[in-house]
Amino acid sequence: MTLDDNLTALVGAVAAVAHFAIAGAVTVHVLLYKRSVGAAVSWIGIAWLSPFLGGLLYAIIGINRVKRRAQRLKRQRLPLAVADPDATGATDPLTPLEYAIGRLTGLPSKPGNLVEMLHSGDEAYPRMLEEIGKAQKSVGLCSYIFRADSAGEKFHQALIQAQRRGVKVRVLIDGVGGGYFWSGTYDYLRKAGVPVARFLHSYFPWRTPFVNLRNHRKLLVIDGRLAFTGGLNIGAENVVAENPAHPVRDTHFRIEGPVVEQLTDAFADDWLFTTGEQLDADDWFPALEPVGTVSARVVPSGPDEDLEQIEFATLHAISCARESIRVVTPYFLPGETLTMALGLAAMRGIRVDILLPENSNHAILDWARRVPLKPLIQVGCRVWLLPAPFDHSKLMTIDDSWSFIGSANWDTRSFRLNFELNVELHDAAFARQIVKATTPERLLTLAEIDGDPLPIRLRNSAARLLQPYL
Repeated sequence: MTLDDNLTALVGAVAAVAHFAIAGAVTVHVLLYKRSVGAAVSWIGIAWLSPFLGGLLYAIIGINRVKRRAQRLKRQRLPLAVADPDATGATDPLTPLEYAIGRLTGLPSKPGNLVEMLHSGDEAYPRMLEEIGKAQKSVGLCSYIFRADSAGEKFHQALIQAQRRGVKVRVLIDGVGGGYFWSGTYDYLRKAGVPVARFLHSYFPWRTPFVNLRNHRKLLVIDGRLAFTGGLNIGAENVVAENPAHPVRDTHFRIEGPVVEQLTDAFADDWLFTTGEQLDADDWFPALEPVGTVSARVVPSGPDEDLEQIEFATLHAISCARESIRVVTPYFLPGETLTMALGLAAMRGIRVDILLPENSNHAILDWARRVPLKPLIQVGCRVWLLPAPFDHSKLMTIDDSWSFIGSANWDTRSFRLNFELNVELHDAAFARQIVKATTPERLLTLAEIDGDPLPIRLRNSAARLLQPYL
């Protein structure tokens, strides 16, 4: 053998040993830390079948480094009492649900709240800007998308003016949803002296803790006394009356009362995690008195100590339903557990209605959802398709008496990967208001799905394989 042959053989041997070492390390880590069997098998296969690239991908998007950081930075809370269902003497059939979510979150349900439903940016933006203009002590704003357009500019000016009159303003924008390479809002506010940060953002991949995890929450808290939350981002497309090129309908909520403390706490946690700054209690956490009749509790979720809380709360709600379940979501691609829970509810006689946009802004998700929808329709669930404009609302009601609102979609990304924020509301009048506001349109039939030609069915089934990543 020549010297070149020996060198080639040596390089090949070193590469093989390195590949085995990297793939072996990935396998050990996956076996120790991945709870999902499907995800575990996928990552092990990628690591062994894609030398070096598989290990690199796992290092970048497969390892959850956020969990340890979030646990170190978590704000200190006082011990929270959770109601004992045997001690309440309540006869409400949803009392077990309240108890279960209390055990799940460690947060008490807060009575005495006032909740107002707002439709799209047409109704929500003026109210949000008005409250920013009246803020006296603090403004905390967290948004997945915050565009520097005609809608965003009004928020820029309101936040800058609040900062100049002495209000403590903090703005948090997701590092990807708010623009990875360039964020006009971030640049503008930072130059104006407004404290603004980008969640899990870095131009250098090796400094990004987990590029696949995003802060999808939409939250505005004013003086720690009132809040806005729901599904609404900040962008001109959400003002339907101004006829944008791609209009988006949405549902947002103004909340006032004791539960605002939990909402402010969620914002403070995100701000501390991102910047290391702990928000002062006096300006952000005032004493709050009852102002309404709605009992409410925040349900945060994310890939830290709040892992899968929204998904588990949803499963609890489905299991406690006695009459009806209504789900409104822009994207429907949940895991098998949730799909099965909905199907079993329909089989035991519960009226299950799923309301989806006829066409969302993600075609692959629309293709993939046809696969899980078919068995649900077969067992009696009703799937309703909402016409344009695209509806981005995220709503759920149980027995027309319990509601679940917030930022989480019905897909794996929201339930397992993103930082999300939902609020459970226990009030029959409010639940009926949500039901009334979400009128079904066109019923999707089994015949329509079965009528898809073979190429379309193959396309849809292939898209479904991407469920863990969509």
